Amino acid sequence: MSWHVRAARGSDLGALLGLARLTGGGFTNLPADETSLAERLAWSDASYARSTETPEDELYILLLEQRGTGRIGGCAMVFSRIGARWPFYSYKLGVLSQTSRELGRTFALPFLSLVSDHDGASEVGGLFLHPDLRTGGLGRLLARSRYLFIAQHRARFGDKMLAELRGVLDDDGNSPFWDALGRQFFGMTFPEADSFNAINGSQFIADLMPKHPIYTALLPKSARDVIGLPHPKGRAALAMLEAEGFSFDNYVDIFDGGPTVTARTDQLRSVREARLATVERLCPTGSGFERALLATGRLTEFRAWLGHVGIDECALPAGEAEAMGVQVGDEIRHVAL
Repeated sequence: MSWHVRAARGSDLGALLGLARLTGGGFTNLPADETSLAERLAWSDASYARSTETPEDELYILLLEQRGTGRIGGCAMVFSRIGARWPFYSYKLGVLSQTSRELGRTFALPFLSLVSDHDGASEVGGLFLHPDLRTGGLGRLLARSRYLFIAQHRARFGDKMLAELRGVLDDDGNSPFWDALGRQFFGMTFPEADSFNAINGSQFIADLMPKHPIYTALLPKSARDVIGLPHPKGRAALAMLEAEGFSFDNYVDIFDGGPTVTARTDQLRSVREARLATVERLCPTGSGFERALLATGRLTEFRAWLGHVGIDECALPAGEAEAMGVQVGDEIRHVAL
């Protein structure tokens, strides 16, 4: 348990920028732009400091930190209410069926509609783990810590939760979906449009994107084939989301066609199954205890870790408790791995 998750601070800008430069593009929530990341950290600081317990327009950034060295190995984000600043646009996949009596045939025509159906929902995103650390369960710790944070601060989030996954990109960082569709209306490459959106927001989509349905049959096969598919490096993230209870409901990202998955917040596994308990005793070892994801503290004092817990009377191994600053009488929230 040398790694734990904690709230980000403004002083973490250098470490966050280092992670952003490793993403390879397509991570709208983690642009490799120092000014934009500084603004996000300031936004996160203000969100943690906010006293009102309702979702407005907050961003909470969480970081994976190595105890002792202070190394930052990954980040994750939770947005309290999307669509508050500008509409949250998605493409909704639909099917139009038409029948010709003369031909004796029925045609099913898939199409894309520009919608903002998810305005008001909360979002988990910005999940990125350093390539050197993608073993040993650290990705799961980082991803699931968001749900314990949500459970700890439930009133600050909406009843629906969503997550967007990066779509398929080629070896040069271009999107077949964007090249076939968005580029025709914006005159920008995918990296240019993605960077512009990350820094300036998506209002330019509302200004320039056609509002009429787009029949996918008119798109090249290279674009049709990637609609609703995650980037190969995002398949593990999709599996973790599905294990939490997220599902695909025919919404895709307007830039790269990657899938958007949704769930009811209270039905997320780590929210639904997490138990809140008061630590009753500390033990020399964790022998016989269950492996669990644990969290304690609120807002800037929030921290989560992989450890052990005695279920019957909420006992913790003394070493783990000391490392996380937990004492007898403190509240923890824990969920099975």
